[in-house]
Amino acid sequence: MLQTKEPESSVRCRVWIWGVPYAPFTVAEAVAAVSELIRAGRPSFFITAPTHYAMLTEQCADLREINERAAFIVADGKPLVWASRMQGEPLPERVAGSDLIFHLCEEAANKGYRVFLLGGAEGVADEAARRLVERYPGLKIVGTECPPFRPTTPEEEEAMLDRIRNAEPDLLFVAFGQPKGERWILRHYEALGVPVSVQVGASLDFAAGRVHRAPRWMQKSGLEWVFRMAQEPRRLAGRYARNAWFVARRMAFGGGRPADD
Repeated sequence: MLQTKEPESSVRCRVWIWGVPYAPFTVAEAVAAVSELIRAGRPSFFITAPTHYAMLTEQCADLREINERAAFIVADGKPLVWASRMQGEPLPERVAGSDLIFHLCEEAANKGYRVFLLGGAEGVADEAARRLVERYPGLKIVGTECPPFRPTTPEEEEAMLDRIRNAEPDLLFVAFGQPKGERWILRHYEALGVPVSVQVGASLDFAAGRVHRAPRWMQKSGLEWVFRMAQEPRRLAGRYARNAWFVARRMAFGGGRPADD
């Protein structure tokens, strides 16, 4: 069981890595910060940002606004932790979204928070819900939703938003991929009124048992991407090649806080 504690550093204390302002949180501190947001009751969201998201932020100006609106951003990538140490502002550890979903569901089961799972392929959210409730007795999953991969009509979108609102979750996991998920959350989080929303990408697939995590030693050594690419080479090879070039360029030339436009 994860021992949570209130984060010692305020979310206002940010470490800029490659244009993204990261909160210097451990996993336990991130869970505690989410609990604090749920207790506050105001609509909010946070971001789990791997290296790929830092690259997208460099390319897409709208993501910088999303980053500033987020309650906090956690570093979901070993290269980000290594870069923080090189610039003398070390992040304490990688906070992987694929781990955080389990820790947050455990916290939700312990404290009675209501959870909604949104996204993924057909049946993924339902299977993830079944396994999470089995793993954390008492967990209240108050809804699952699997929108079509095609663009939804305004009527379909509003009906889905109504179903989420009516379920009254405290915590909304969105699995739309990056940056689609973050953009969707920014558009809707205030109207939904959910205390905490977060884009979790493939984490629902992990929770549902559809995709397997790398061995722990690969996660700790920064080699999880090798395991993931071996599982889905056609989908991930190009992405990881672009990420590798981005990391090499940033490591060579640095870059923390982005320059003003």
